Amino acid sequence: MKAHPLLLCFAAVIASAQTHYRVIDKIPIGGDGGWDYATMDTASRGLFVSHAEKVVVVDVDKRVVVGEIPATPGVHGIAIAPALNRGFTSNGRANTISIFDLKTLQVLATAATGMNPDAILYEERAKRVFAFNGRSKDATVLDTTTNRVLATIPLGGKPEFAVRDGKGMIYVNIEDTHEVVQIEANKLSVVKRYVLDGCEDPTGLAMDAAKRRLFSVCGNKVMIVSDPDRGKVVATVAIGEGSDGAGFDSTRGLAFSSNGEGTITVVGEAAGRYQVVETVPSQRGARTMAVDTQNHRIYLPAARFGPTPAPSPGKANPRAPMLPDSFELLVVGN
Repeated sequence: MKAHPLLLCFAAVIASAQTHYRVIDKIPIGGDGGWDYATMDTASRGLFVSHAEKVVVVDVDKRVVVGEIPATPGVHGIAIAPALNRGFTSNGRANTISIFDLKTLQVLATAATGMNPDAILYEERAKRVFAFNGRSKDATVLDTTTNRVLATIPLGGKPEFAVRDGKGMIYVNIEDTHEVVQIEANKLSVVKRYVLDGCEDPTGLAMDAAKRRLFSVCGNKVMIVSDPDRGKVVATVAIGEGSDGAGFDSTRGLAFSSNGEGTITVVGEAAGRYQVVETVPSQRGARTMAVDTQNHRIYLPAARFGPTPAPSPGKANPRAPMLPDSFELLVVGN
C-alpha cells in the first residue's frame, strides 16, 4: 500500500527540520516570584527574562546570569533595539515603560503608559515602541528619539502578545474578542481587524514573515494559523493545555507552542497544510518561551513546585507553592 503524498511530505518536513527536540540543559537562576515573557538578543547572546520586580539577563552560551534590570514592578515584557543600544520593559504594576542601556543595563528614563502594560515591542522602521495595555485596552506609542509618548491607540479589547512583520505592520492578539488587530506603525492607527474563528482567549503570537502567516495560541488548546493579508484563518492545529507563548524558527520553518501542562507542541507545514510534527515534554508551568534562531534552541522560564494544598475557606482553588530558589531556564534543542 502506497503512503499518502501528504504523509510523505510531512515525513520530509520532520527529517529536514531536525525535530526530536528534548530538554538538553537547565540554567539555574534562583530567586522567588513569578515570571512572564522572555526575549532573546541573538547578537549579544543575552536572554532577557522577566522575574517578579526585575529583569534577569542570562548569557545563554556561558549559562550564567550576567546582570539585572531592577525596579520594574510587575514586569511583563522586554523589547530590544540593538541599533539604538536601548531596551524597554513593560511594568504592569507601575503603568510605565522603563528605558535602559543594553550594555550597562542602567535604567535611563521611564514613560507613562495605559493601565497594566503587558506585551511590548520595538518597530524598527518607525523607531517606535508599542506597549499593549491589558486593562485600558489600548496601546501606548513611544518615540525612541525623544522618549516621549506620541499616541494612545484604542484597540477595542484586551491585547495580548504582538509581533511585527519588518515592513511597518504590527499584529496583536485581542484576548477577549478573539481577534487579530493590525496596526500601521507610521500612521499610528488600526488598519484592520479580523476574528480568529475557533479560538478562545488568544495569548501567544508568532509570525512567519516570509510566508505571511500568524500563529496564535488559544485557551481552548488550539493554534490558529491565519493569513493577515486576507484576514482569514487557514488552519487549526491541536496543542497542549495552558499555552501562553508561541515562537517561530524561520530557518527550519517550525512554529512552537509552550504549554503550561508541561509540553511543547511543534508545528510544521507542507504543501500549505499545517500539522503537529512533535510533542516535546518540558516541565509543568513552563508556559512562555523565546526561540534562538542562531542555535535553534528554545528557552522556557520554569520553576519547581510543591504539593497543592487542600482547599480551605476563601481558597477554593489553591495553587501549589513555588519551591524557594527553583527558578530556572529550560533549554530545549536537538
